[in-house]
Amino acid sequence: MTNRIDEKFAALKRENRSAFIVYITGGDPSLEKTVEIAATLERAGTDILEIGVPFSDPLADGIANQLAAQRALQAGASLPKLLYTISLIRSKISLPIVLYSYLNPIFQYGFAQFEEDALAAGVDGLLLLDLPPEEALDSTEAHRIHRIRLIAPTTQEERIHSITGRASGFVYYVSREGVTGERDELAASIPERLGLIRKHTTLPVVVGFGISGPGQAAQVATWADGVVVGSAIVRKIGDLGNDPGLSQKLLDFVTPIADAVHSVVKG
Repeated sequence: MTNRIDEKFAALKRENRSAFIVYITGGDPSLEKTVEIAATLERAGTDILEIGVPFSDPLADGIANQLAAQRALQAGASLPKLLYTISLIRSKISLPIVLYSYLNPIFQYGFAQFEEDALAAGVDGLLLLDLPPEEALDSTEAHRIHRIRLIAPTTQEERIHSITGRASGFVYYVSREGVTGERDELAASIPERLGLIRKHTTLPVVVGFGISGPGQAAQVATWADGVVVGSAIVRKIGDLGNDPGLSQKLLDFVTPIADAVHSVVKG
């Protein structure tokens, strides 16, 4: 069975372009607004949408994403409600959807039931922040939801080989140590690390953590198969809250970043 993630990267490869991937927190500022935000992000030029499951102890996340998770939980978001919301989003957009989560919410939900319900909702990929790849969730349907794997700047080459061997969909390179959040400068080691990862996989390799504007996004697009922008957009959503003009203001904010990524044509 084909997966929307594979189809998207194949289409972009034919155009010699990188994917623009956006992270948002599901349920911030509300589950209803998340549907509206997702549709707006597709209009803005997003290629893949990454939706975070709000969690009370998001250790890998910086302040923007922590506050977004807190707002979402206070607004009543939960994994079952978010999966239903994703089903509504799926009826409105065609973008691949990756669910970004810590293990605990899925453990509480039940692995087998989660897999079934996520598939039914229209999830294409799963990125678990705190589950070692050796402990991969087994399921008869696991191959239908890609398992996105993380590689850090400190990951040794032998470990890279092991992680990429268990990945599907794409590999996510975390460009900096520490938590999520915007940075003034890109890490100088990104091109070298991407070259090392590509020695061990033919999967697309995307870069995230710390990319905050069009200039940085375009630079990363020259190196990577995909560019992830999260905290800057999450912060914008937090600033806008329930502003009636949220959609247009978010569109105006995100479109230049998407355009910058898509303006890079690889030789």
